[in-house]
Amino acid sequence: MDQNSFPSSGLFGSYGAYSSGDPSLNIPVTSGASGSLSPYLNVDPMYLNQGDSQFIIPNGQARTRGRFELAFSQIGSSCLAGALYGAVNGLRISGVETKELAGRVRMSQMLTLVTKQGASSANSIGVVALMYTIFGIGLSWSRGTDDEINTLGAATMTGMLYKSSAGAPKMLRGGAVGLTLASVYCLYQNRDKVSSMMSGNNSQY
Repeated sequence: MDQNSFPSSGLFGSYGAYSSGDPSLNIPVTSGASGSLSPYLNVDPMYLNQGDSQFIIPNGQARTRGRFELAFSQIGSSCLAGALYGAVNGLRISGVETKELAGRVRMSQMLTLVTKQGASSANSIGVVALMYTIFGIGLSWSRGTDDEINTLGAATMTGMLYKSSAGAPKMLRGGAVGLTLASVYCLYQNRDKVSSMMSGNNSQY
């Protein structure tokens, strides 16, 4: 007689009477060749794995976050990056300007310069990020879409407004700098499309 037919002893001995070869345990997960619905599971397996992200999106809303949703994180990240850059720059400057000092006096002067440079850079870059975000949100809402044109326009207007108090030549120069940086960013974000377009043009010749 097969030893699997006897119940095993122990705490879970009542489950030992079932063996892996018992035909009553071979329950199919799906029914029929279509494999759409199991008679033992009140769940359609076709809905369990769709191959993409499973999250609820309201009707008419884009699958990516808009400019307004990204505004606060962008401004905060810009302030932190500016503070870090200012701190490193202040450390470099203080090392040169306080080389004739020593002890606690030098440490105090270095700490003061690092703090001032960090706060100044964080303020400047934070203001630029705030202006860029406001222009970007305004263009996105006015045009009803969010694309590269909004990025280019917001960066150009940000550069012009940031340098508007220094005169027309510097204002135009600031707009050109903003447009250049935005163009580089857009090209980097759409590098796959650009490479496919270039490869398509090369294949025609």
